[in-house]
Amino acid sequence: MTIIGIAGGTGSGKTSVVDEIVNALPPNYVAVVPVDSYYNDTTNLTDEERRAINFDHPDAFDWKLLLQQVKQLKHGNAIEQPIYSYIQSNRLQRTVHVEPKPVIIIEGIMALINPELRKMMDLKVFVDTDGDERLIRNIRRDIVERGRTAEIVMQRYLDVLKPMHEQFIEPTKRFADIIIPQGKTNTVGISILRQFIEHIIVDNKKKK
Repeated sequence: MTIIGIAGGTGSGKTSVVDEIVNALPPNYVAVVPVDSYYNDTTNLTDEERRAINFDHPDAFDWKLLLQQVKQLKHGNAIEQPIYSYIQSNRLQRTVHVEPKPVIIIEGIMALINPELRKMMDLKVFVDTDGDERLIRNIRRDIVERGRTAEIVMQRYLDVLKPMHEQFIEPTKRFADIIIPQGKTNTVGISILRQFIEHIIVDNKKKK
């Protein structure tokens, strides 16, 4: 099994890079584990307390569960992946059944911040996109998908996203084996990444 971590700031194009990799490999060959699915369970909190959570801070994530489930996949066991609702600021009662696959992609803003998680990765990738471009993508996404106004998104970017990115996310770039500037528009970088992943898969098969 090949485990790949893909990190980058919110709106950097991580998901698009993941899609490019998934589409380049054989069907049903990849399982994607979004770190965003592992926000802490907030069932015991009030709505006001949930709204006050800084979801761009490492403490907002259930690292114990994420590590446990990645290890289960690595050992060939299926998992019940949590589903997180940004509307409710909490996990939903239903889960997603994920079977172990030859390639596991761990994707999210904090994908490279946990040392134990990094040790399990065969390849670490950082998608590096300009802050202005990420802000534009965040405005588009949050207005359409999360019902927020442009003013709220921009204020949140200044108050939370930008400082958290600079404090926690940007520094994880130093752990990356490969840096992909500008996300999916960097076709050359993605092509090299695909070739490198294919090389790792072949290499891992030879070791078996």
